[in-house]
This record gives sequence, structure tokens and C-alpha cells, in this order.
Amino acid sequence: MSSSPVINFSFLLCFLLIPGTLFFPTITSSIDTITPGEPLLDNGTTLISAGENFELGFFGSKNKRYVGIWYHKIPVQTIVWVANRQRPITSGFGNLSITTNGTLFIADGNSTIILSPPSSPPLTNSVAQLLDNGNFVLRESSSQINNEPRSSFAWQSFDFPTDTLIPGMKLGWNLKSRFNRNLTEWTSSSDPAPSDNVVAIDFHNHELFLQSGTTKVWRSGPWNGLQFSGIPEMKTGDWFTNTIFVANEDEVFFSYTPDASSIYTRLVVNQSVTQRLVWIEQSNIWNVFWSVPKDQCDNMAKCGPNGVCNPNNVAICDCLPGFRPSSPTSWSLGDWTDGCQRKTALDCRNRTDGFVPVRQTKLPDTSNTVVDTGMSLEQCAALCLKNCSCTAYAAANISGGGDGIGCIRWATSNLTDIRAYTDGGQDLYLRLAAADLSSESNDYFLYQKKKTYIIVIVVVLLASILLASAAWYVWKRKKRSTKAFHEEEDEGKDLDLPIFDLATIIDATNNFSTDNKLGQGGFGPVYRGILGQEKEIAVKRLSKTSAQGIDELKNEVRLIAKLQHRNLVRLLGCCIQGEESMLIYEYMPNRSLDAILFDKARPALLDWQTRYNIIVGIARGLLYLHEDSRFRIIHRDLKASNILLDKDMNPKISDFGMARIFGGDQTEANTRRVVGTYGYMSPEYVMDGVFSMKSDVFSFGVLVLEIISGKRNREVYDSTGKLSLLGYAWSLFKEGKHLELVDELIGYPFPIVEVIKCIKIGLLCVQELPKDRPTMSSILLMLGGEGDNLLEPREPGFIAIRGSIETESTKHEVTLTIFEGR
Repeated sequence: MSSSPVINFSFLLCFLLIPGTLFFPTITSSIDTITPGEPLLDNGTTLISAGENFELGFFGSKNKRYVGIWYHKIPVQTIVWVANRQRPITSGFGNLSITTNGTLFIADGNSTIILSPPSSPPLTNSVAQLLDNGNFVLRESSSQINNEPRSSFAWQSFDFPTDTLIPGMKLGWNLKSRFNRNLTEWTSSSDPAPSDNVVAIDFHNHELFLQSGTTKVWRSGPWNGLQFSGIPEMKTGDWFTNTIFVANEDEVFFSYTPDASSIYTRLVVNQSVTQRLVWIEQSNIWNVFWSVPKDQCDNMAKCGPNGVCNPNNVAICDCLPGFRPSSPTSWSLGDWTDGCQRKTALDCRNRTDGFVPVRQTKLPDTSNTVVDTGMSLEQCAALCLKNCSCTAYAAANISGGGDGIGCIRWATSNLTDIRAYTDGGQDLYLRLAAADLSSESNDYFLYQKKKTYIIVIVVVLLASILLASAAWYVWKRKKRSTKAFHEEEDEGKDLDLPIFDLATIIDATNNFSTDNKLGQGGFGPVYRGILGQEKEIAVKRLSKTSAQGIDELKNEVRLIAKLQHRNLVRLLGCCIQGEESMLIYEYMPNRSLDAILFDKARPALLDWQTRYNIIVGIARGLLYLHEDSRFRIIHRDLKASNILLDKDMNPKISDFGMARIFGGDQTEANTRRVVGTYGYMSPEYVMDGVFSMKSDVFSFGVLVLEIISGKRNREVYDSTGKLSLLGYAWSLFKEGKHLELVDELIGYPFPIVEVIKCIKIGLLCVQELPKDRPTMSSILLMLGGEGDNLLEPREPGFIAIRGSIETESTKHEVTLTIFEGR
């Protein structure tokens, strides 16, 4: 697939599988074949393929033993096939044996499990061999395996996949025998018995689908000669280069081969974290190339009938051109279940209808379609117009370039499960009444652009008026505030804070060159600079359009100039000159925590020990603010982007523009101006404007869970589109699956007890009620202790995503991140 950020999930996955290998040591042999009279015993011996790619043997617990195949060269056992997934050996030592006439079976002292029925005609001198592609086959011993076609095997494991598809396997149907090869998820990480979650091929509609029980939860869109229309990554992705899709009167199947023999790839229905996750991975550390469902738009019919889902839009659902919401009130509230209906009924009798192309889509559900591969796209359009039940058409095959050939026609009043892509997908030609066709062009996108131009013009005019008004207001406010600041500066010389002149800062930052820009915050841009010959600085420049202003700058100067702690960023000075207002800080070479934590391309920087040190460092910094400094300070905007990392990866809390000082015995305050970042703010602060030390504790808890998981809290982590990271962590905690939260990039082994302790501390910090959350002093005691006596956390606040929240200082939409990589 494409070479974007990577999700490394392998070590968590491998950790879940390791217990099955602990009960018996592996004593490998040099053979790849078993013969009659020489069975494979469950005593630690295994078969190893000729090229040493795969290994076959017994695995599991003492009471449940299975025969499986795994990668020989990968140090952590990764199972790709299980022979007896529903009937484990439960008594005594088992053996895998073969009879002379070709019956393969697993036996113990009490039972026999037949793997292969007697072949017809019977074999005369049978052997069972593990091939180097991972296929375990039953054949005549005299045959030449390298020249023997697959169809001549009396039996092969490739015909009976479990939860994994490896190169050379077929996923799909033998239509003559009505035999279906599909992938079925393990019941749990230690139980390979099939669950209700299945990935299979729809032989009628020529598409992949993912089903949970009787409910279809995802589909790939139909195969169009190049790709499945709903998997745009196949167009350019490395892994999908050698995909095979065959559809004829004998069989319908999907398969693939890798580009390089040194690369291991597998397609898996995963049994952990996301119950219906499918992915493709590459060793030696398993990297996720592609996964589904990856966002809300991958869920079936997310936008209802005649709706189009686009995860890049603020409101992810829109109606097809020529359609409007069936229930406008529900639609405006984000309930898209009822979908959309036509603005104007079709007029088939008078043949005044026409078509508009809807570009780059996953084609609609193909349950009610007719496919004709022998006609052109023009013929397809004409035929669709003649048929009053035909509502849309598309090319059946686009592999030859151009608009494609062949025809898929939809004979249904409602088109469902349509998704829009910015790159990839396929064009759908939608039938509309004449009144809904653009008079200038039948091209839907020209029609959309016309609407967009009008909207842009109106918005620009309104924005110009507002900006002019705002500029005047800001100028007047800054004029007053700058004067006040300088008056206060004379009174505050005890700050002992250097004042830098503007020319020095301009020279240090190369006139605020974009090459020196480190990032952008609510305050404004931050630049790297060099004072003199070698002293590196970070310059925080107040933006003229910033939601924050001179008051926040003064607040930060007052607070941080008087604070000294190894886990707080050090303020070196400020610059107030003309229209410019800037703060000058020590430079942090590793920038902010979020830039590393959520960048899956930089895994080496954040092993577990580094993450643990960051957690402890942030806790120490907060304890200083809350209890040990000259003032009691509430930060109010603690988040990953406000944690800076020095050259040794030590954390330093920054950005005190929103911080507030508590006096005397004050423990909480109330404000009408709620500022901060959605996802980190506590429930009582967002809902009632009440903030306290426990508000910072809540933010700290979110940070802890983000550091452990490598995931952002404000994203969605379940297929229903409801659970944030807090809800996801709580769900795993209740089920006793703590370690499934751990970032795949951390790698195993790691100190399990310490990790679980930190997860529990994170959950204690994000509890709904402030009184239930610990103080920072008790948190540091917990971090330094064994973790055996921690209280049981209650349900977190804000465990569900409830839409977007806009505060005065920042606006964050609820979004999902799509990870791809190699």
C-alpha cells in the first residue's frame, strides 16, 4: 500500500499469541514431510518448509492443543492456519498422521479428527508436505512437487483458510462444488474457534464484504478490473500491485502475490482491539498497510438511502445531486438514517431524464444490479434510459483506461452505501429528472463548483466586513493594552526578565522565515531562532488575528517568569515593540509531544521507558504548579502539543496563556469564558465553567492514556462511531483487556505491571466527578509505588464522541485518522 504513517500492531498481537507457545519448547527438525508410519508427535518437534519460510506443529495450552502453521523466521509465533480450530486435543499428547491410501488425521488417546477424506481415486503411497508458500498438501510421494499443479493435490490447507490469507491462497468460491473459502475471526486471542465475524467474497456482486453474524458491516465495492471501487489504495498501493481477481463459470476468487519474496504479507481478520478489523501486514515488525473499517464512512449505509459519505467534510453526510434530506430536522442534528429523497420525480415515459456523473465514489450497494460486460458505456446509458426502473449505471471494467467498458445498472429506487474519495474510487452516472439537471452542463462537479463560487463570494464579502471591524477593534484594544503593559512593566521590574529589541529577534529568526517556523498555536506562530553564534531560542509571536491577545501574553509573563522547575519550559525574555508582541523561550530540539507521539513514522523515539519518564515528568511539573510553587496555578490547557521535549526527551510544560492563579485556600473558580482544547477539558469545566486542580488532573489522565496508546482522545475507536479513547480504554479495562490499549509501536517485552498501573492511574484521573480524581501528589506516589493498592476507577467523563465543540480559543472537529504505511 502507500507509504504514509504506519500503525505497528504486531507486538501487541504477538503478545496475545505468545501464551500458546510457552508450555512446550520448540525442537525443530529438518524435515518438511510426514509419511505413513512416521507421524508428527506433539513433543515439540515440527515440520519446516524447504526454504524455511513456514513451520507446522502443535501449539496451545496444556488442556487445548492445536495443529497450526506459523512463520518460521519471525521470532514471535504468528499463526496463519489452524487445522482443528473447533476440536482441540484435550487429553494426552496428540499426533498428526497419514494413512497409506491418503487420509490425514489428528489423534490422541480418546478421539480422532479426520482432516482429509479418502481421496478418489485412493492414493497408493501418500505423503503430507509443508510447502514453502505455507500450503500443507497431501499428494503421491512419487510426484514432482515443483511441476505439480495445485489441482492435482488430494487435499491442501489452502482450501481451508482460518483467519488469515497469505500469498497464493484463494478467497472465494468454487462454483462447481459450491465450496466457499472465507476468513473467520478467532473467538479470542487464545481460542482459534471461529467467531461470528467473517470476510468473504460475494460471488454475484464480485466484491469483498465483512459480516458480523447476519449483519453486513462493510463491503469493498465491486471489482472493476483494476481494484475494488471502495478500496482506492489498490490503485497505487505497493501491496496491491499483484492482485488477482477471477470470475468465470467455474470460480470467483481474490488472491495476491507479493512483489518481493523477502517480504511477508498477510490479510487478517483480527481478534483483538477492533473486533471487525481487517488488515494487511509486513514483517519483520508487522506494519499495517490497510485496514477497515477505518472511519465512520466505512460503516454500511452510514448516510442512509441516496446519501454520500465523505469523512473529509465537517458534516460527513451529503445528499446525491438532485436529492434532499428526507427528514431535514433529523439531518441537521446529525441523524442521517432516513437518507435523502428526489427533489423531482423521474419522467421515464417522456424520456426527458438525463445523467450526472458523481465522481470518485465507492459504487452503491450492488444487491439489485444487472451486469453486462459486452457493451460500451454509451450503450449502457441508452439501455438505462429505456428501463424505467434503472436509476444509475457505471462501467464494469476500467482497466483499459478511458471511461471503461461493460455496464453495471442499478434497478432500485434507493442507492445506498456510497462513499466519496479525493483520490481513487469510480464514476457513478446518476439518473435525474430534467428539472434537476444543470442547464449549463450535465457535469455534476461543474454544477457544484457554480454553487461553491456563489458561496465563496458571499463568505468573502462577509469575512471582509468582519475582518475590517475586527482589525479596528484589535488595533484599539492593542493600543490600550500595550500602553498598560508598559506601565505594568515599570511596576514589575522584580520579574528580572530581559527585554529583547525587535531587530535582534528579526535577525535571529531570519525575518521570521517559513523555514524556521516550528508550528502554529492559538497564540500564533512559533519560530526557531539563533542568538549570537549558537544559543537556540523559540520565539512565540502573537498573531494579529489570534484568539488570544496581549492579556494572555501578560498573564504568561507574570506566571512563568516567577516559576522555576525542570519540567516547565524556561522563559528567556519578551519583546513588545510597535505592533509586535513576542515571548522568547529556550529551544526544545524534539519539539512537542504530539509531533512524535502521533507520528507513526517515528517509533524509535518513544519506547516504554521514555513514555514512562514523560508521564512522571509531567506529573512533577503539575505538582509544582498546584502545590510547590509560590502560587497555586491551574494550567487549563494541558495537552500533548503543550508538552515540549528537550534533547534528552525530558518533558516541559508550556503555554501558560490560559493559566490562572488561585489565592489562599481557593480550590476552584467559575468562568463564563471556557477556554482550552476539546478532548482534554474536564466535564465540569465544559458544562458549567468550573475549573480547579482536578481539571488539570483530568487533562493529565487524558495525556497518560494518549501516551500509552499512541492515540488521540478526540478520535473514534469503535465501529459504532461513539467511543472516544476514554470510552475505549474504559471498555477494555472492564473486560480485563488492559494491554490491548498499548501502542503497537512500543514493542514487547515491556514491564506489564507498570503499564497496567499507568493505565489505571490514567482512568482514575478522568473519572466523571472531580472528588473521585486523585491529587497530583497522590498520583506521584502511585507512580512510584507497586500499583497493588490502587483504587478501582469509576466510569470516565466524556466517554462518547458527541459532535464538535467550539470554544472561544480553539475549535476542534471530531475527526478520524486514516493510517497507511509500509
